Amino acid sequence: QVQLVESGGGLVQAGDSLRLSCTASTQILSNYCMGWFRQAPGKEREFVAAINWSGRNTYHAESVKGRFTISRDNAKNTVDLEMNSLKSEDTALYYCAGEGPNYSDRCPINDYEYDFWGQGTQVTVSS
Repeated sequence: QVQLVESGGGLVQAGDSLRLSCTASTQILSNYCMGWFRQAPGKEREFVAAINWSGRNTYHAESVKGRFTISRDNAKNTVDLEMNSLKSEDTALYYCAGEGPNYSDRCPINDYEYDFWGQGTQVTVSS
């Protein structure tokens, strides 16, 4: 069972930045497509961003394009989400997830297609 661990969440003000990080101690993440999802209170979990195994292809939800950037460092076994210009509507529990093994250029954006998940890290943006 792969266990992912997210870190970097916190309480910030609107306009601030945060960098989330995801890693796994028992699994080499370079074999997988990796994604970030979020769930706000009373809402369904939604796709935020994904990155293919090599890092060459990335996908971002329209709501975060131009503000958030997903990246990965396979040598360090980490996947990061840089979040800039945060808004109150970005407040949510953010989850890291992996799908695969997947050596294609494409990644899924549906949460049900992902195979393992972290416990989440809370991001709260005050306006």
